Amino acid sequence: MPWSTRDTMSLREEFITLACQEGANRRELCRRFGISPQTGYKWLARFAQLGSLGLADVSRRPLHSP
Repeated sequence: MPWSTRDTMSLREEFITLACQEGANRRELCRRFGISPQTGYKWLARFAQLGSLGLADVSRRPLHSP
């Protein structure tokens, strides 16, 4: 049995494609992909705002430091 070699971006794109379909159960998709609903809705919001560029990882580094 061959291993599934898929990168993070392709999994996120597949999640977005399935979640945008009519009548999709987004919470069930989150369970299937092994992510929290908060993360799933975050990806959907970023995709709606920035398109496929919004699915890339964003740095957690603070913009300002005291």
